[in-house]
Amino acid sequence: MAVSRVDGRDKVTGQARYAAEHGPDAADEPLLYGVVVSGTIAKGRITAIRAEAALAVPGVVDVISHENRPRIRSFDIFYKDMTAPGGSPFRPLYDDQVLYSGQPVALVVAETFEAARYAASLVDIDYAVEPHETYLLQHRGRAHTPSRLKAGYAPPPDTKGHPDERWESAAVKIEGEYYSGVEHHNPMEMFASTVLRGADGHLTIYDKTQSSQNSRWYVSHVFGLAKDKVTVRNPYVGGAFGSGLRPQYQLPLAVMAALKLERSVRVVLTRQQMFSFGHRPETQQRVRLAAEPDGTLTAIVHEALAETSRIEDYVEVVVNWSGELYACEHIRLGYKLVDLDHASPMDMRAPGAAHGVHALEVAMDELSYALKMDPLALRLKNYAEVDPSHGLPYSTKELRACYEQGAARFGWDRRPLEPGTMREGRELIGWGMATGMWDAMQMFARASAVLHANGELVVSSAATDIGTGTYTAMAIIAADAMGLPLERVRFQLGDSTLPVAPIEGGSSHVATVGSAVDGVCDKLKEKLFKLARKMDGSPLAKARLADVEFAGGGVRLTARPEVGVSLTDIMAASGEARIEVKYMMLPNMLKQMKYQRATHSAVFVEVRVDPDFGTVRVTRVVSAVAAGRIINAKTARSQIIGGVVWGIGQALHEETLCDHHEGRFMNHNLGEYHVSVNADIHDIDVIFVQEDDRIVSKIGAKGVGEIGQVGVAAAVCNAIYHATGRRVRSTPMTPDKVMMP
Repeated sequence: MAVSRVDGRDKVTGQARYAAEHGPDAADEPLLYGVVVSGTIAKGRITAIRAEAALAVPGVVDVISHENRPRIRSFDIFYKDMTAPGGSPFRPLYDDQVLYSGQPVALVVAETFEAARYAASLVDIDYAVEPHETYLLQHRGRAHTPSRLKAGYAPPPDTKGHPDERWESAAVKIEGEYYSGVEHHNPMEMFASTVLRGADGHLTIYDKTQSSQNSRWYVSHVFGLAKDKVTVRNPYVGGAFGSGLRPQYQLPLAVMAALKLERSVRVVLTRQQMFSFGHRPETQQRVRLAAEPDGTLTAIVHEALAETSRIEDYVEVVVNWSGELYACEHIRLGYKLVDLDHASPMDMRAPGAAHGVHALEVAMDELSYALKMDPLALRLKNYAEVDPSHGLPYSTKELRACYEQGAARFGWDRRPLEPGTMREGRELIGWGMATGMWDAMQMFARASAVLHANGELVVSSAATDIGTGTYTAMAIIAADAMGLPLERVRFQLGDSTLPVAPIEGGSSHVATVGSAVDGVCDKLKEKLFKLARKMDGSPLAKARLADVEFAGGGVRLTARPEVGVSLTDIMAASGEARIEVKYMMLPNMLKQMKYQRATHSAVFVEVRVDPDFGTVRVTRVVSAVAAGRIINAKTARSQIIGGVVWGIGQALHEETLCDHHEGRFMNHNLGEYHVSVNADIHDIDVIFVQEDDRIVSKIGAKGVGEIGQVGVAAAVCNAIYHATGRRVRSTPMTPDKVMMP
């Protein structure tokens, strides 16, 4: 099924309103505007805040800092949101301590945004500066084993066999170090929170977040407010990619101002301030691979070192993929952190895998050349039929079909083995490939369904749509389950008062919330069928539930579709204006834990390289994906294309550079932080390999948000080597690294 977004018209006509586009009713007191004052040192303490000049600006109401903020709780536990890693979460405006450059140190509140912005430039702050450390590679010696306390994190498994000994004695072996710089998310919508204060003190908050309930949880705990005194809404989110998993600091600052001033307040971060919280962490990896002359892998050693902040152990699953992708009897994996004077990193599309799979897949390409073996043939030679690290079977795994279909579509069989042998004009042409892998996760969720007398169905859950198509996918699932046309179904999300849903992340929303939607529809069908049997003269009076199907807006005998009743007739006979049912979906963990559950992909890339200038053009990409049952091919394809685009950005463009003398990110804008633009993107072909996984979810779906990016940067790197014979082991692969001598 390929369906256009049900929310598409609202978005293209401007009817969709985002966090900074909501305001009080006309009869209420006007909105106040807050502008954040950002700190200018990397580490130290605030010794003085002089706000007199700012307060003298007409329209300025207050300058809030740690010296005059309203009461907030002090214990770390109250600041831990649902995705917080181990350690002490950042507490905005809590005290005089400065933990990183760009940290919020004050909030100017005024009657107009312009007054607040100007006044913020007049706040004068003195600091006692302390020495800082911001460069990962200079501080490798104090790496530590991280805390495990983060949802979704699994530490590397124990060593399997004798990998170091096997590597030392191997007939063929390679070793490489791979470095990845910091990346920032940069969604189109800046982080914003609009806090609308009711006459009774109730706070209705429109927040840019990937979970309205996570933001409500955070606000309620930080400020000691009863949860029925806070409602958080996020009906539309203009991109997030992981940056909205945790509440960002504009949220508590806006709430502080609303509580202190007893007014409605909006705080929007600037594009520069979007670089002043989490990011994809700087990471260095070392990979060793050993093989027999026929390509059989005999040892895998993969170690990673990543940054975190001074206050939290932010962790990712970086190296575990190397123990899961290829069959091997001797595997050692290691992962450590170095704490630096930066803000805590945070999840960014395909966290951990974007780096870890990249290093492994580039190393596999290097091994293929050492073996004089086709890179795809090497992967097929070591295809894992069971998970090598844990010995578990896969719930479903159609990776072999991904290789076959992707290679056929790309024309891989025409690829010459030797690098530097294809050219057109002045450009060298290279073909590279890589494997992708991501977890197929399922959380728990609740959903409600209301069928109205006119036959309209409304299904609800506190899910989030960050532009991925959640509204549409859930409506499709409900319409399919109930046998209704899509236009008769509406899905409600983005409100903390709706039934519980997990945070939108990890490519788990469709498998989780979608299964809850399907489950609540099953429950509704049972209730409607019972009512249908009780109708006077019902043609279904003697039927069983197993004998009927819901289709065409009614319920009918499967064997005799002409025999049945409409849903509107059932409702009329019941005398009810509406029928509501609720359902809680719990994953079958006892069943799921017996399997390795993952999505897979095979990515094939063509690049064209100018050997003199080192410029790289990615001219063709084929991404073959196995991600369970695809609910909506149109939005799913869009997700894979978006992931491929970001993979190209990771490969060639994206890096946030730090001035380590100042401890500050320098290119904190879209003029100097380079992302892929239209001219960088050419042909992207997406293949969905047929797969249906009823172990991951009752609807057979996995998820496609992350898998589209994983492996793309590695395939680009491998294509560059095939074009030039130059191996680039760090991202982004900028012209200075690619340029041939």
